[in-house]
Amino acid sequence: MNMTQNKSKILFYIALPYTIIGLFQLFTFSTEAEKSEIEHQKNIIDNYNIFSLSPPKEVSFANESVPLSDPEVYERLDRELHANTYFHSNTILYFKKANRWFPVIEPILKENNIPDDFKYLALIESGFENVVSPAGATGFWQFLKSTGQEYGLEINNDDIDERYHVEKATVAACKYLNDAYKLYGSWALVAASYNTGMNRVSKELERQKTNNYYDLLLSNETSRYVFRILAVKQIFTHPDLYGFHIRKKDLYEPFEFRTVTIDSSIVDFPKFAADNNISYKILKQFNPWLRESYLKNSNRKVYELKIPTQSGYLLN
Repeated sequence: MNMTQNKSKILFYIALPYTIIGLFQLFTFSTEAEKSEIEHQKNIIDNYNIFSLSPPKEVSFANESVPLSDPEVYERLDRELHANTYFHSNTILYFKKANRWFPVIEPILKENNIPDDFKYLALIESGFENVVSPAGATGFWQFLKSTGQEYGLEINNDDIDERYHVEKATVAACKYLNDAYKLYGSWALVAASYNTGMNRVSKELERQKTNNYYDLLLSNETSRYVFRILAVKQIFTHPDLYGFHIRKKDLYEPFEFRTVTIDSSIVDFPKFAADNNISYKILKQFNPWLRESYLKNSNRKVYELKIPTQSGYLLN
Protein backbone atom coordinates (compact mmCIF):
# COMPACT_ATOMS: atom_id res chain seq x y z
CA MET A 1 0.00 0.00 0.00
CA ASN A 2 1.56 3.30 -1.04
CA MET A 3 1.67 6.47 0.99
CA THR A 4 -1.26 8.07 -0.82
CA GLN A 5 -3.51 5.09 -0.10
CA ASN A 6 -2.47 5.09 3.57
CA LYS A 7 -3.31 8.81 3.86
CA SER A 8 -6.75 8.31 2.29
CA LYS A 9 -7.49 5.39 4.61
CA ILE A 10 -6.50 7.41 7.66
CA LEU A 11 -8.69 10.35 6.57
CA PHE A 12 -11.62 7.97 5.98
CA TYR A 13 -11.48 6.55 9.52
CA ILE A 14 -11.10 10.01 10.99
CA ALA A 15 -14.15 11.30 9.08
CA LEU A 16 -16.32 8.20 9.62
CA PRO A 17 -17.55 9.05 13.15
CA TYR A 18 -18.51 12.54 12.08
CA THR A 19 -20.34 11.18 9.07
CA ILE A 20 -22.28 8.72 11.25
CA ILE A 21 -23.13 11.44 13.76
CA GLY A 22 -24.27 13.76 10.97
CA LEU A 23 -26.49 11.09 9.40
CA PHE A 24 -27.93 10.24 12.81
CA GLN A 25 -28.73 13.87 13.55
CA LEU A 26 -30.25 14.36 10.11
CA PHE A 27 -32.43 11.26 10.55
CA THR A 28 -33.42 12.26 14.08
CA PHE A 29 -34.18 15.87 13.21
CA SER A 30 -36.14 14.82 10.13
CA THR A 31 -38.14 12.39 12.23
CA GLU A 32 -38.77 15.04 14.90
CA ALA A 33 -39.81 17.58 12.27
CA GLU A 34 -42.10 15.02 10.71
CA LYS A 35 -43.54 14.14 14.10
CA SER A 36 -44.14 17.82 14.87
CA GLU A 37 -45.88 18.31 11.53
CA ILE A 38 -48.12 15.30 12.14
CA GLU A 39 -49.07 16.65 15.57
CA HIS A 40 -49.77 20.07 14.06
CA GLN A 41 -52.05 18.60 11.42
CA LYS A 42 -53.84 16.55 14.08
CA ASN A 43 -54.43 19.71 16.12
CA ILE A 44 -55.95 21.40 13.09
CA ILE A 45 -58.22 18.43 12.46
CA ASP A 46 -59.24 18.15 16.12
CA ASN A 47 -59.62 21.81 16.98
CA TYR A 48 -60.37 23.78 13.83
CA ASN A 49 -63.19 22.44 11.73
CA ILE A 50 -64.97 24.17 8.89
CA PHE A 51 -68.34 22.76 7.97
CA SER A 52 -70.48 23.09 4.92
CA LEU A 53 -73.69 24.88 5.90
CA SER A 54 -77.24 23.83 5.17
CA PRO A 55 -79.45 26.73 4.05
CA PRO A 56 -82.86 26.81 5.74
CA LYS A 57 -85.85 25.19 4.09
CA GLU A 58 -87.89 28.40 4.24
CA VAL A 59 -86.79 32.03 4.13
CA SER A 60 -88.71 35.26 3.81
CA PHE A 61 -87.80 38.88 3.27
CA ALA A 62 -90.23 41.48 4.63
CA ASN A 63 -92.86 38.71 4.86
CA GLU A 64 -92.37 37.80 1.19
CA SER A 65 -91.42 34.17 0.62
CA VAL A 66 -88.12 33.41 -1.11
CA PRO A 67 -88.46 30.62 -3.73
CA LEU A 68 -85.70 28.29 -2.55
CA SER A 69 -87.12 25.52 -4.75
CA ASP A 70 -85.44 27.37 -7.62
CA PRO A 71 -81.87 25.91 -7.70
CA GLU A 72 -80.36 29.21 -8.81
CA VAL A 73 -82.03 31.08 -5.94
CA TYR A 74 -80.95 28.37 -3.49
CA GLU A 75 -77.31 28.63 -4.61
CA ARG A 76 -77.29 32.42 -4.30
CA LEU A 77 -78.43 32.19 -0.69
CA ASP A 78 -76.01 29.32 -0.05
CA ARG A 79 -73.13 31.49 -1.30
CA GLU A 80 -73.96 34.44 0.95
CA LEU A 81 -74.53 32.28 4.02
CA HIS A 82 -71.07 30.78 3.64
CA ALA A 83 -69.44 34.11 2.79
CA ASN A 84 -70.89 35.89 5.83
CA THR A 85 -70.51 32.98 8.24
CA TYR A 86 -66.84 32.44 7.48
CA PHE A 87 -65.94 36.12 7.31
CA HIS A 88 -65.86 35.86 11.10
CA SER A 89 -64.35 39.19 12.09
CA ASN A 90 -66.71 41.20 9.90
CA THR A 91 -69.84 39.37 11.07
CA ILE A 92 -68.84 39.58 14.74
CA LEU A 93 -68.50 43.35 14.31
CA TYR A 94 -71.96 43.36 12.73
CA PHE A 95 -73.33 41.87 15.95
CA LYS A 96 -71.43 44.33 18.13
CA LYS A 97 -72.48 47.47 16.25
CA ALA A 98 -76.05 46.35 15.58
CA ASN A 99 -76.65 46.30 19.35
CA ARG A 100 -75.95 50.04 19.35
CA TRP A 101 -77.76 51.08 16.19
CA PHE A 102 -80.73 48.74 15.72
CA PRO A 103 -82.54 50.42 18.65
CA VAL A 104 -82.13 53.76 16.83
CA ILE A 105 -83.22 52.50 13.41
CA GLU A 106 -86.01 50.05 14.27
CA PRO A 107 -88.55 52.57 15.65
CA ILE A 108 -88.00 54.90 12.66
CA LEU A 109 -88.67 52.05 10.23
CA LYS A 110 -91.80 51.10 12.16
CA GLU A 111 -93.07 54.68 12.30
CA ASN A 112 -92.71 54.92 8.52
CA ASN A 113 -94.34 51.52 7.78
CA ILE A 114 -91.11 49.97 6.51
CA PRO A 115 -90.59 46.26 7.30
CA ASP A 116 -88.11 45.62 10.10
CA ASP A 117 -85.93 43.50 7.76
CA PHE A 118 -84.64 46.70 6.16
CA LYS A 119 -82.43 47.30 9.19
CA TYR A 120 -80.24 44.56 7.70
CA LEU A 121 -80.05 46.55 4.46
CA ALA A 122 -78.47 49.43 6.37
CA LEU A 123 -76.11 46.99 8.05
CA ILE A 124 -74.79 45.46 4.83
CA GLU A 125 -74.64 48.86 3.12
CA SER A 126 -72.15 50.33 5.55
CA GLY A 127 -71.48 47.97 8.44
CA PHE A 128 -72.77 50.90 10.53
CA GLU A 129 -69.68 52.92 9.65
CA ASN A 130 -69.74 56.38 8.11
CA VAL A 131 -68.03 55.14 4.98
CA VAL A 132 -67.83 56.85 1.60
CA SER A 133 -68.00 54.68 -1.53
CA PRO A 134 -65.91 55.31 -4.65
CA ALA A 135 -69.07 56.77 -6.24
CA GLY A 136 -69.53 59.16 -3.33
CA ALA A 137 -72.34 57.34 -1.52
CA THR A 138 -72.05 58.35 2.12
CA GLY A 139 -73.12 57.38 5.62
CA PHE A 140 -74.97 54.41 7.10
CA TRP A 141 -77.57 54.44 4.32
CA GLN A 142 -75.07 55.27 1.56
CA PHE A 143 -76.86 58.20 -0.04
CA LEU A 144 -75.46 59.95 -3.06
CA LYS A 145 -75.55 63.72 -2.67
CA SER A 146 -78.33 64.27 -5.20
CA THR A 147 -80.53 61.49 -3.81
CA GLY A 148 -79.99 62.63 -0.24
CA GLN A 149 -81.02 66.17 -1.12
CA GLU A 150 -84.03 64.85 -3.06
CA TYR A 151 -85.23 63.09 0.09
CA GLY A 152 -84.79 66.05 2.40
CA LEU A 153 -81.25 65.86 3.75
CA GLU A 154 -79.24 69.04 4.14
CA ILE A 155 -75.97 68.61 2.29
CA ASN A 156 -74.02 71.79 1.64
CA ASN A 157 -70.48 72.51 0.65
CA ASP A 158 -69.69 74.27 3.89
CA ASP A 159 -70.33 72.58 7.18
CA ILE A 160 -73.41 70.29 7.15
CA ASP A 161 -73.90 66.82 5.66
CA GLU A 162 -76.93 65.05 7.09
CA ARG A 163 -76.10 61.81 5.32
CA TYR A 164 -73.98 61.32 8.46
CA HIS A 165 -76.98 62.01 10.72
CA VAL A 166 -78.28 58.51 11.48
CA GLU A 167 -81.82 59.44 12.46
CA LYS A 168 -82.40 61.91 9.61
CA ALA A 169 -80.76 59.62 7.05
CA THR A 170 -82.99 56.76 8.21
CA VAL A 171 -86.08 58.92 7.70
CA ALA A 172 -84.84 59.82 4.21
CA ALA A 173 -84.23 56.15 3.44
CA CYS A 174 -87.79 55.35 4.53
CA LYS A 175 -89.12 57.94 2.09
CA TYR A 176 -87.16 56.34 -0.72
CA LEU A 177 -88.26 52.83 0.24
CA ASN A 178 -91.92 53.83 0.38
CA ASP A 179 -91.68 55.51 -3.02
CA ALA A 180 -90.11 52.37 -4.47
CA TYR A 181 -92.78 50.14 -2.93
CA LYS A 182 -95.53 52.27 -4.48
CA LEU A 183 -93.84 51.65 -7.82
CA TYR A 184 -93.14 47.91 -7.50
CA GLY A 185 -95.38 46.43 -4.81
CA SER A 186 -92.51 44.08 -3.91
CA TRP A 187 -90.07 44.62 -1.07
CA ALA A 188 -87.43 42.46 -2.76
CA LEU A 189 -87.54 44.75 -5.81
CA VAL A 190 -87.43 47.75 -3.46
CA ALA A 191 -84.23 46.41 -1.90
CA ALA A 192 -82.71 45.76 -5.33
CA SER A 193 -83.58 49.29 -6.41
CA TYR A 194 -81.83 50.67 -3.33
CA ASN A 195 -78.64 49.15 -4.68
CA THR A 196 -78.93 49.94 -8.36
CA GLY A 197 -81.61 52.64 -8.60
CA MET A 198 -85.28 52.63 -9.51
CA ASN A 199 -84.64 53.61 -13.12
CA ARG A 200 -82.39 50.61 -13.71
CA VAL A 201 -84.77 48.14 -12.08
CA SER A 202 -87.75 49.52 -14.01
CA LYS A 203 -85.89 49.26 -17.32
CA GLU A 204 -84.83 45.67 -16.63
CA LEU A 205 -88.34 44.63 -15.56
CA GLU A 206 -89.68 45.98 -18.83
CA ARG A 207 -86.88 44.53 -20.95
CA GLN A 208 -87.01 41.08 -19.36
CA LYS A 209 -90.84 40.93 -19.23
CA THR A 210 -91.11 40.02 -15.55
CA ASN A 211 -92.28 41.60 -12.30
CA ASN A 212 -90.44 39.19 -9.98
CA TYR A 213 -87.05 40.00 -8.46
CA TYR A 214 -86.09 36.32 -8.33
CA ASP A 215 -86.61 35.95 -12.08
CA LEU A 216 -84.66 39.08 -12.90
CA LEU A 217 -81.13 39.03 -14.33
CA LEU A 218 -79.17 41.92 -12.86
CA SER A 219 -75.51 42.79 -12.33
CA ASN A 220 -73.53 40.50 -10.06
CA GLU A 221 -73.51 43.08 -7.27
CA THR A 222 -77.27 43.63 -7.33
CA SER A 223 -77.96 39.91 -7.77
CA ARG A 224 -76.03 39.25 -4.54
CA TYR A 225 -77.44 42.25 -2.70
CA VAL A 226 -80.80 40.93 -1.47
CA PHE A 227 -79.20 37.59 -0.63
CA ARG A 228 -76.60 39.28 1.54
CA ILE A 229 -79.50 40.81 3.47
CA LEU A 230 -81.17 37.40 3.73
CA ALA A 231 -77.97 35.74 4.91
CA VAL A 232 -77.25 38.32 7.59
CA LYS A 233 -80.86 38.14 8.78
CA GLN A 234 -80.59 34.34 9.02
CA ILE A 235 -77.32 34.52 10.97
CA PHE A 236 -78.69 37.15 13.35
CA THR A 237 -81.89 35.16 13.90
CA HIS A 238 -80.09 31.85 14.54
CA PRO A 239 -76.49 32.70 15.53
CA ASP A 240 -75.92 29.35 17.24
CA LEU A 241 -76.62 27.47 14.00
CA TYR A 242 -73.73 29.29 12.36
CA GLY A 243 -71.22 29.03 15.19
CA PHE A 244 -71.54 32.55 16.61
CA HIS A 245 -71.49 32.83 20.38
CA ILE A 246 -71.63 36.52 21.21
CA ARG A 247 -71.63 37.49 24.86
CA LYS A 248 -73.85 40.41 25.84
CA LYS A 249 -70.93 42.14 27.54
CA ASP A 250 -69.02 42.16 24.24
CA LEU A 251 -71.71 44.13 22.41
CA TYR A 252 -71.40 47.89 21.92
CA GLU A 253 -73.91 49.70 24.11
CA PRO A 254 -76.21 52.39 22.67
CA PHE A 255 -75.03 55.93 23.21
CA GLU A 256 -76.54 57.88 26.09
CA PHE A 257 -76.76 61.61 25.52
CA ARG A 258 -78.59 64.86 26.10
CA THR A 259 -79.40 67.32 23.34
CA VAL A 260 -78.37 70.93 23.07
CA THR A 261 -80.44 73.12 20.75
CA ILE A 262 -78.65 75.83 18.81
CA ASP A 263 -80.02 78.44 16.42
CA SER A 264 -76.95 80.54 15.77
CA SER A 265 -73.43 80.17 14.45
CA ILE A 266 -70.64 78.50 16.40
CA VAL A 267 -67.21 79.80 15.52
CA ASP A 268 -65.15 77.32 17.54
CA PHE A 269 -66.40 73.77 18.12
CA PRO A 270 -63.32 72.77 20.16
CA LYS A 271 -64.25 75.51 22.67
CA PHE A 272 -67.95 74.55 22.48
CA ALA A 273 -66.97 70.95 23.25
CA ALA A 274 -64.81 71.96 26.22
CA ASP A 275 -67.63 74.13 27.56
CA ASN A 276 -69.79 70.98 27.51
CA ASN A 277 -67.13 68.89 29.30
CA ILE A 278 -66.21 66.74 26.30
CA SER A 279 -63.38 66.67 23.78
CA TYR A 280 -63.70 67.91 20.23
CA LYS A 281 -63.21 64.32 19.05
CA ILE A 282 -66.20 63.10 21.08
CA LEU A 283 -68.36 65.99 19.89
CA LYS A 284 -67.67 65.02 16.29
CA GLN A 285 -68.13 61.31 17.03
CA PHE A 286 -71.63 61.95 18.38
CA ASN A 287 -72.45 64.52 15.67
CA PRO A 288 -70.58 63.41 12.53
CA TRP A 289 -72.91 65.45 10.31
CA LEU A 290 -71.00 68.53 11.50
CA ARG A 291 -68.26 68.55 8.90
CA GLU A 292 -66.13 71.49 10.03
CA SER A 293 -64.77 72.92 13.27
CA TYR A 294 -67.37 75.70 13.07
CA LEU A 295 -71.02 76.21 12.09
CA LYS A 296 -71.92 79.24 9.96
CA ASN A 297 -75.71 78.92 10.24
CA SER A 298 -76.36 82.31 8.69
CA ASN A 299 -80.06 81.44 8.35
CA ARG A 300 -80.30 80.74 12.08
CA LYS A 301 -81.68 77.27 11.50
CA VAL A 302 -82.41 75.14 14.59
CA TYR A 303 -80.14 72.14 15.12
CA GLU A 304 -79.91 69.61 17.91
CA LEU A 305 -76.45 68.43 18.99
CA LYS A 306 -75.88 65.27 20.99
CA ILE A 307 -73.78 65.62 24.12
CA PRO A 308 -72.85 62.29 25.77
CA THR A 309 -73.81 61.70 29.38
CA GLN A 310 -71.78 58.53 30.01
CA SER A 311 -68.89 59.27 32.34
CA GLY A 312 -66.33 57.60 30.09
CA TYR A 313 -66.85 60.25 27.43
CA LEU A 314 -66.63 63.25 29.78
CA LEU A 315 -63.47 65.20 30.49
CA ASN A 316 -64.00 65.29 34.27
